[in-house]
Amino acid sequence: MPTRHDIRNVAIVAHVDHGKTTLVDAMLKQAGAFAEHAAEKLDDRMMDSNDLEREKGITILAKNTAVKYHPKSGGDPITINIIDTPGHADFGGEVERGLSMVDAVVLLVDASEGPLPQTRFVLRKALSARMPVILCINKTDRPDSRIDEVVNETYDLFLDLDADEDQIEFPIVYACARDGVASLTKPEDGTVPADSTNLEPFFTTLLEHVPAPEYDESAPLQAHVTNLDADNFLGRIALLRVEQGELRKGQNVTWIKRDGSTSNVRITELMMTEALTRKPAEVAGPGDICAVAGIPDIMIGETLADPENPIALPLITVDEPAISMTIGTNTSPLVGRGGTGKGAEAKSAVKDRKVTARQVKDRLERELVGNVSLRVLETERPDAWEVQGRGELALAILVEQMRREGFEMTIGKPQVVTKQVDGKTYEPVERITIDVPEEHMGAVTQLMGTRKGRMDNMSNHGSGWVRMEFVVPSRGLIGFRTEFLTNTRGTGIAHSIHEGHEPWFGELKTRNNGSLVADRAGAVTAFAMTNLQERGVLFTDPGTEVYEGMIVGENSRADDMDVNITKEKKLTNMRSASADSFEAIVPPRKLSLEQSLEFCRDDECVEVTPESVRIRKVVLDQKERGRTASRAKR
Repeated sequence: MPTRHDIRNVAIVAHVDHGKTTLVDAMLKQAGAFAEHAAEKLDDRMMDSNDLEREKGITILAKNTAVKYHPKSGGDPITINIIDTPGHADFGGEVERGLSMVDAVVLLVDASEGPLPQTRFVLRKALSARMPVILCINKTDRPDSRIDEVVNETYDLFLDLDADEDQIEFPIVYACARDGVASLTKPEDGTVPADSTNLEPFFTTLLEHVPAPEYDESAPLQAHVTNLDADNFLGRIALLRVEQGELRKGQNVTWIKRDGSTSNVRITELMMTEALTRKPAEVAGPGDICAVAGIPDIMIGETLADPENPIALPLITVDEPAISMTIGTNTSPLVGRGGTGKGAEAKSAVKDRKVTARQVKDRLERELVGNVSLRVLETERPDAWEVQGRGELALAILVEQMRREGFEMTIGKPQVVTKQVDGKTYEPVERITIDVPEEHMGAVTQLMGTRKGRMDNMSNHGSGWVRMEFVVPSRGLIGFRTEFLTNTRGTGIAHSIHEGHEPWFGELKTRNNGSLVADRAGAVTAFAMTNLQERGVLFTDPGTEVYEGMIVGENSRADDMDVNITKEKKLTNMRSASADSFEAIVPPRKLSLEQSLEFCRDDECVEVTPESVRIRKVVLDQKERGRTASRAKR
């Protein structure tokens, strides 16, 4: 079959924070992608264009870039299309989508940490797609690097995932992506490769081992939609890979939809990626990754085909969701009132606030367009929807994006998505890998024991750290991270990955302490906080507006306690407000959105607004909660 030697398509896959985006940065710089911007200062992690990605230091969306590589031996330049994929299993839909665009993968592994759960996850996807793998050992300059052991662990992982002989015979590149240096010769542990000053060995390895796209000259047009984008002028943009035939600007093609129906459409604009920008193009051939405009309702997984002989490509399939949460309109007494609800600033801040059920529903439906691993289901209530996804982080990212867009919502406690097998209930389980100092080993084992975790493996590299692997029900990991970091004094590292389904594990008790619940509306006073801080840990500052049923702290005992946190100091003509106030207030604990979702119990939910995140009871009225509790006891 004819082959296009002027193009290569490759995805970079790895665990979180092993250096994918940094390596892509170095490739772009060394391929001369920014020669015309030499005077400008280039940012680190240029591929992480999303604000949330930069704040959290992780890749959330799979993105593509292209570098023009000029071989040192001469000859025509070769376009290398690179897909930068997320390293977190919660964004697995993005990984699967990225792999559908490429012919090989670069597996990036940290020279110290070695293969971790997300390494297993992304590698499993690549091997099941029968793709060749190039191993890149990154961060060889880390003082604690152990290159030989990491290579052996990677071989073990390939064997564990049933890789065939061709896949196990992979080339190995050693790199320090931060310095933009790669070598085919193994350096000493803790050093940058000495026999190279750039990424040239990495580029040549890509050209040798990434298959060039093959095509059939007589085959009709087939192009697969793998991603979506939007433009203020062009509308919806479909990113696609051309499998067969040619795609031209102004061409009439057949659009084959997910349900099998077809319609004829015209390509109004055709663009190709160069570095980080899209430039207009006239034609895209087999193997090219391009962007087209002119089809307003096109979806991921659909096909553009020849009008005379339309042949559909297979739809992109993703793993089943494991975690769900209810997202509904904000029903608290402070709805639509900004941070404090007072003053002209608050009124101007809430003018474009999105608080209606229609606005929330439209936003969730828009998210479904580009997020293939998400599902939105109706509930009994018309103003709430069940949103299912891969994991807690993926759903928390969605909520964080919505609050930044001005939405106010009520979020229910995350639950697991169960399924019935032969009349029995099965629940999702996770494989969690934990790295801790040896002195915290007992605390971690005890913590996993209460969450029905089963230890699968334990290894000690002799560095004072222990690595433990557990299989644990997914609901046991809801609320796990905060307690884990507390028990390990902030030193522990934990990463988990979906491992399938197992029979229901039984009841889990994950949070031992109850809540401190405000029993009336008003503003928090320092006087009341001083008296209450012995009862538990408080979450609010003095002056914060609260309402009945809002959770203002964590009780030191197992049951909930209704408290008056708005109580003021009684004044007399002999006593001033400031007299005798020598007792210091313990600084309150500020919970992020993820920590608030972890803290929730079944009868609690989280109120999310652009300014604040509040935890509250589902039933706000104190008497009604008391009646419900007494009925439950009877």
